[in-house]
Amino acid sequence: MALLGGLGLTSCAAPGQSDTVDAGSTSVDTSVTGAPGPTDSAIPSPSPSASRSPSLSASRSSSPSASRSTKPSLSRSPSHVPTSKAATPAAESNIASRLHTIPASTRQLIVVYSSGYGTSVASLETFEKVNGVWRPKLGVMSARIGTKGFSDSHMEGVPTTPTGVYGIGSTMYGVHANPGVKYSYHQLVANDYWDENPSSSTYNSFVHGTNPGGYSEALWQTVPQYNYFAVINYNIPVRAATPARGSGIFLHVMGSGGTAGCVSLAQSNLLRVLEWLDPAASPRIVMAPSQNLGRY
Repeated sequence: MALLGGLGLTSCAAPGQSDTVDAGSTSVDTSVTGAPGPTDSAIPSPSPSASRSPSLSASRSSSPSASRSTKPSLSRSPSHVPTSKAATPAAESNIASRLHTIPASTRQLIVVYSSGYGTSVASLETFEKVNGVWRPKLGVMSARIGTKGFSDSHMEGVPTTPTGVYGIGSTMYGVHANPGVKYSYHQLVANDYWDENPSSSTYNSFVHGTNPGGYSEALWQTVPQYNYFAVINYNIPVRAATPARGSGIFLHVMGSGGTAGCVSLAQSNLLRVLEWLDPAASPRIVMAPSQNLGRY
């Protein structure tokens, strides 16, 4: 998302000068896009940092312990335990296991959360569904979001990150060559733009050619932030609104501070995530303050 120079930001990737409070509103966008995925991925290694995950509200966070839900009673004779069937995986208590609006077809999940609405400092975790159970994948990563934090009613030109559940765009992009992602990949060249002009017929999409105007970003010129990035399908397809609901929400390389609405990671961590993501697993990304993850 590009912003006016008066805000001190030139693109979704540009750092802000300070983190200011944005209380957000009560409306929640939980639109979900993307194609279903067919099969479970291989069993991932557990996250060494899972214990640092935020807890959800009590009404949705409590889950039976593994000893009560998956193991036979100790008073039973071992001879009664079947030996011909594979053991049922133990249910884990983590962020992903407590979410309740994720499509059944989704087998990869990214969760981005912060301590509240008014901060650009966030954390990102990844999960894979194995035999119906969400397992941590790549550990907890430090992330940055919009300089005004999360918002439940993001709009064009305001440096907030929209809350909700979203798919991942079908094409990944970058100034550099394809690092080995499973998605279609486009290496950026001169005159590659992301159209962020609400009056344009191609609003909130990749275009090549003449600058579409408005807040549109010259993608090939934004480094290191756009060395590599994935599109978060916020407001895709575009929903008409006044003011416009916003555009150009990406998962990209971290700069020196908050963003104009995107989610950013250190490049090494971003590449781990982008290379892991698989369109066949119908991945989703959840974004919200930790205290509001219970909505999803």
